[in-house]
Amino acid sequence: MLLWEHPPYRPPSEAYSVLIRVTRGCTWNKCAFCNMYKTIRFERRNLQEILDDIVTASLYCKNYTTLFIGDSNSLVLPTEDLIKILDTIYANFPHMKRVTSYARAKTIAKRKTIEELKELHRHGLSRLHIGLETGDDELLKVISKGATAADMIEGGKKVVASGISLCFYVMPGLGGKEYSAQHVRGTAYVLNQVNPDFIRIRTFQPIPGTPIWDMIQAGKITLLSPEETLQEEYELIRRLECTSNYVSDHMLNYPVWDNGPRQLDGKLPDDKEKMLRLIENTIKEINENPSVKEYYEKHRQMREFRGKTGTL
Repeated sequence: MLLWEHPPYRPPSEAYSVLIRVTRGCTWNKCAFCNMYKTIRFERRNLQEILDDIVTASLYCKNYTTLFIGDSNSLVLPTEDLIKILDTIYANFPHMKRVTSYARAKTIAKRKTIEELKELHRHGLSRLHIGLETGDDELLKVISKGATAADMIEGGKKVVASGISLCFYVMPGLGGKEYSAQHVRGTAYVLNQVNPDFIRIRTFQPIPGTPIWDMIQAGKITLLSPEETLQEEYELIRRLECTSNYVSDHMLNYPVWDNGPRQLDGKLPDDKEKMLRLIENTIKEINENPSVKEYYEKHRQMREFRGKTGTL
């Protein structure tokens, strides 16, 4: 039995963080590619229960320096409640340096002012993780994201203006061959407009039981090969004119080949040409080196197996 209530999901970068749950489930819960919260009815937890959980967690994790607030969209809570939560965290964790949360761009765009976000930042909200997925309006409708590119830009810009660090998640391959070109153009446009601190890559992998899985089975979306996915990343990076950190920190992502597989990371614009060269060389190796081709095919099969078995 849990001594306090944990969120069921968190970003990989929060693997060693204290986990505190302030809401249950997802306020939207209709994205066509996602099955994360489908069995959970959205609820706002009682504020006193949350504060009690924080105190309990501090008894076991007193020296922790990072904490993640879940579930999927904690900024749906009133700002005054979030301030009480943040103040309680920092009062009970004397070494706390970073507090982060998932959020939804449309919630921020429509329900939070820049001044409210600045106040949250002053009380210690360090970073928000937001799923952009794509910046193309047509593809946003296809995946039932419930937000437009304009919503993403407005919400993202508010976060950046507040001083809170912003991490936007992008899904290469999301629209398959049919939407690839517009997916790249729209996503680059949003990223350039917002200039988030982090662009985190989460390469698309369909999951059985989701609407987008059914679209793929019906032939409406054709999945990209490893080299086509890397080419899509190349086209995205080529269009980026921001100063973001580009991070590929998930096993779902195809690595680049540099005398062996390695994660594709870099600081824009300084590392832009280096990342482009790495992708160019990787595609060349896939096309010319049978052993490298085999490695990427096995990686594709691993992704497919994990998608089908729910072990992503």
